[in-house]
Amino acid sequence: MRRLLNWVSQISAVTLLNLRTIPERRGASISAMVGVAGVVTVFVAVLSIAEGFRITMTTTGSPDTAIVMRSGSDSEMTSALTVDDTKIIADAPGLARGPRGSLASNELFVIVDVPKRSTGTGANVPLRGVDLTAFDVREKVRIIAGRKFEPGHNEIVVGSGALKEFSGIDLGSKAHFGSMEWDVVGVFDSAGSLAESEIWTDGNILRGVYHRGTTSQAVYAKLASPGAFDTFKDALTADPRLNVKVMRETEYYESQSLAITALVTKLGTMIALLMGVGAVFGALNTMYSAVASRSREIATLRALGFGGSPVVISVLAESLVLALIGGGIGGALAYFVFNGYHTATMNWQTFSQVTFAFRVTPKLLAQGITYSLLMGMIGGLLPSIRAARLSVAAALRDL
Repeated sequence: MRRLLNWVSQISAVTLLNLRTIPERRGASISAMVGVAGVVTVFVAVLSIAEGFRITMTTTGSPDTAIVMRSGSDSEMTSALTVDDTKIIADAPGLARGPRGSLASNELFVIVDVPKRSTGTGANVPLRGVDLTAFDVREKVRIIAGRKFEPGHNEIVVGSGALKEFSGIDLGSKAHFGSMEWDVVGVFDSAGSLAESEIWTDGNILRGVYHRGTTSQAVYAKLASPGAFDTFKDALTADPRLNVKVMRETEYYESQSLAITALVTKLGTMIALLMGVGAVFGALNTMYSAVASRSREIATLRALGFGGSPVVISVLAESLVLALIGGGIGGALAYFVFNGYHTATMNWQTFSQVTFAFRVTPKLLAQGITYSLLMGMIGGLLPSIRAARLSVAAALRDL
């Protein structure tokens, strides 16, 4: 026990000595912290793109809403349902009922070219054909300016995310899609979900403009309760008149986010690893300089009976402190600069733009700090071993 206490006191003494002398090496120390801060800023910022996209997609769905598409389809773009299909779906057990009957919304999904506000270049924006039942099925959707479109009229309502990112669709303006001019009569939001990236209009008008006959691509169905999903699904998949797949809305949109989040996460990690190599070399240089400048102090301590392990731990502690400060600065920069930044990107499964905000979450900040400590550990390991192996006799002869 006494030996342990002596060992701990040696570590404390040497570590405090190292930390107190950091201002004497502030140039090298600041350089190491800036390197780590830069890596953490980029690491967290890039991953916040994937996190923002994922959150937008996964918050879109509701556990008591199902989406029905043609069997074999991986998105609405590749699905097609006939009028008879939609009628059978609307009569299925497990559906909730409203003033207009079954809460089942037959929807059509087309892509229109709308210029971005930032660049003026065209972008693929979803134009969704619905009826007024869609507003009952999607309870998060609410009109925040103007009004809903009137059935039978060439009117559109625009998601708040689309309004921020794209031009020519301001409230009160006229937009040109297909062969028709559309009046923008309303703006809606949906608590940050994917619907805010879309433009909505009357489905029957949209079918006529794009020559889609009477077909739909998907049916969004409000269930009587989340537990009614299996009843609803089994009834439809067992019906010989239908060839459909049934998914919870939450499951569908989560699957839509997998490709882009995986791509961004891999790219962000690769960039951070490459930058991290540079930061580690910076930390190595800083800590080697620190050991060289204190070689006499270390030798004196060793001559007084201090062990090698307290020296190793003290140098590592200094490196970790510098890395921790750098990581904290980098995380703070990423949060204040990028968190909430609004942008749009392509959803490669529907080939349409999705508007979303970067999300710097506590989990990402923790990952950034962890990565900074890892860089500090690697950068301080070799210098700490060198410090412990310093020749006491050679260093003392220089006194």
